Amino acid sequence: MDVQKRLEKLRRDAAAGGYKLNSDEDFVADLTAGLLANQERYGIESCPCRLFTGEKEDNMDIVCPCVYRDDDLAEYGACFCALYVTDEAQNKQVPERRPSLEERRKEAKTDEAGEKAPAALPYPVYRCSVCGYLCANNNPPRICPICKAGSERFERFM
Repeated sequence: MDVQKRLEKLRRDAAAGGYKLNSDEDFVADLTAGLLANQERYGIESCPCRLFTGEKEDNMDIVCPCVYRDDDLAEYGACFCALYVTDEAQNKQVPERRPSLEERRKEAKTDEAGEKAPAALPYPVYRCSVCGYLCANNNPPRICPICKAGSERFERFM
């Protein structure tokens, strides 16, 4: 996929989810090229602003949009790489929320054979009371990507 096609899809997805992309077109195009390069390198569109460490499974938390996006947007008005922004975007450096590889691996459980066993969800699950959409994250989304209900319509599910 070329950069312009992927960029248009990012714009549509962001708008559908109630998000905005950074207004700096060149910056966003560079980030989009980085996402596509990481797709070729690693098999996933991992955040181009973070280091890919370990195995593919160790990096699923930074597949764009990463699991840290909503908390960063709520607190700083932008995500870590500044691809996604809010109307209230602040000129602050967004700190890294992602735990180190060692910390993430500690959370992974192994069975008797030494295989990774499915771990308990590291995030609470929120359910949209309007349409039933489920989201596992620290906080519910600002806007439901399915029915566009606000975050106040989400309830903790699990």
